[in-house]
Amino acid sequence: MRIPIIAGNWKMHKAISEARTLASEIVQKVGDVREVQVVLCPPFTALYAVAETIKGSSVELGGQNCHYESKGAYTGEVAPEFLTDMGCRYVIIGHSERRQYFKEDDQLLNRKLKKAMAVGLIPIFCIGETLEERKKEQTFDVLRKQVTNGLPGIQADDPSLFVVAYEPVWAIGTGLTATPDQAQEAHRYVRDLLAGLWGTDAAETVRIQYGGSVKPDNAAELMGQPDIDGALVGGASLEADSFAKIVKHK
Repeated sequence: MRIPIIAGNWKMHKAISEARTLASEIVQKVGDVREVQVVLCPPFTALYAVAETIKGSSVELGGQNCHYESKGAYTGEVAPEFLTDMGCRYVIIGHSERRQYFKEDDQLLNRKLKKAMAVGLIPIFCIGETLEERKKEQTFDVLRKQVTNGLPGIQADDPSLFVVAYEPVWAIGTGLTATPDQAQEAHRYVRDLLAGLWGTDAAETVRIQYGGSVKPDNAAELMGQPDIDGALVGGASLEADSFAKIVKHK
């Protein structure tokens, strides 16, 4: 049975004091939830404050990105070991904003995935198509490319320790959301791709989240689909009440 995972990606929001307050409010509302895995991904500067705030609760910590080396002359970068040292269990890799604004390609993301997994982090590997690609009916082509080019050499020895986030780029921060049928179709396709790489048993164990304007009023319908195992939440994770309602969507 796949345990749903709801991750809040705070992006470049929340200074330390704000992050501590938000994390505290979230812990009060969902800190005892066990049937859903809750992960908070604050900015790097707020990781320590959030780690201290969620200590003792069921809420876990994640980074928004990491480098593919442990150390070196990489000004401004964060090693995956720095994340584990801070208490992170998860790390987002390949978010569409990293792909778009920072030109991260599949080969680079493959290196990041391998390094993150080598140090014990659980990757949340993001994939998804743009609006133009969907209009041209290229969704499956894009997903196949991102999966097959992003995962070479990666073995899912324990597929429960790998998370995929399908996030149609056209639905991120736009207020647009894939319909439950659209999301389910994409999730099923991704699961079939993973079956081709890792076998059916592993593919049926991997959790696949949906990301893209997830809100309290659409969470239940989206996550009621058979192949959707949670959500990667952006804007709605910046307010404790809305995030808690998504976590408790049932």
